[in-house]
Amino acid sequence: MSRRSSHRRRSEEDEKPIEITNVVPLLDVLFALLTFFVMSSLFLSRTEGLSVNLPKADSGVQQKTPAKATLSVNDKTEVFLNKQKIGITEVSDRVKKLLEPNQDLVVVLNADRSVQHGDVIQIMDQLRQIPRVKMAIATKRS
Repeated sequence: MSRRSSHRRRSEEDEKPIEITNVVPLLDVLFALLTFFVMSSLFLSRTEGLSVNLPKADSGVQQKTPAKATLSVNDKTEVFLNKQKIGITEVSDRVKKLLEPNQDLVVVLNADRSVQHGDVIQIMDQLRQIPRVKMAIATKRS
């Protein structure tokens, strides 16, 4: 009789569906989250130079980052300072208004390739005559 009862038990167990939990999607999500946190921590901790233990100084002053402005010249030789249309002769006066005391200003010049060379030089000349203004010319990689 023990054989029969064991045979019945097996058949009852065989009738029940085997439940298998698929953990592969869970692992995919886990690795995606791990990758995200590793990559974001690398970008947040990026520093220039070697890692050193810096000395302390009582006279140390935090340096101010220069303010930025964008000067754009479109193909119709219309000039825009921070997306506001201005005249080509107003560049100097308008940029001077953006200067704050004891802070440099970086002006990025975006000039369309079809703008005449003389017009760009006129704008650059106005910018060079303003103290504490640095100029950068935007280009596109080829």
